[in-house]
Amino acid sequence: MAEVIRRGVVRVAVLAALLLVAVAPVGADESAGNRFPDLGDCDELRVDEGNIVAFEADGVGVQIYRWNGTNWVFVAPEAVLFHGRAAVAIHFAGPTWQSKSGSEVVGATIEHCSPDPTAIPWLKLGAVSSEGPGIFDGVTFIVTVR
Repeated sequence: MAEVIRRGVVRVAVLAALLLVAVAPVGADESAGNRFPDLGDCDELRVDEGNIVAFEADGVGVQIYRWNGTNWVFVAPEAVLFHGRAAVAIHFAGPTWQSKSGSEVVGATIEHCSPDPTAIPWLKLGAVSSEGPGIFDGVTFIVTVR
């Protein structure tokens, strides 16, 4: 993991791409299929029945931390999300995901799992708000893994 320190701020590069899975109620966009990533031993990240995978993207970015005098405190993520080779969205504080297609979803952490203690945790987030038009309209959960 790479680190850059400037004025008490650390940006930890996420070297392995994160997989973002946007999940919506059945009927939202069934053309995306019902594929769901392998959660390994992290079953607590599985979403409620009646939801399907609406969208998947790989994210590349950083986690930003600030030194408060005694320890490092998480500040915010900064990432670009890709579907194939195309950049389709950005991820930033909130946590918020905003698509180029005009939609946005803000999440709140429901569960987390740390299959690799040296990596950032995998998360299951519930949508606090979701608006469109676009890929995040109607999303009910976000799952970040890898």
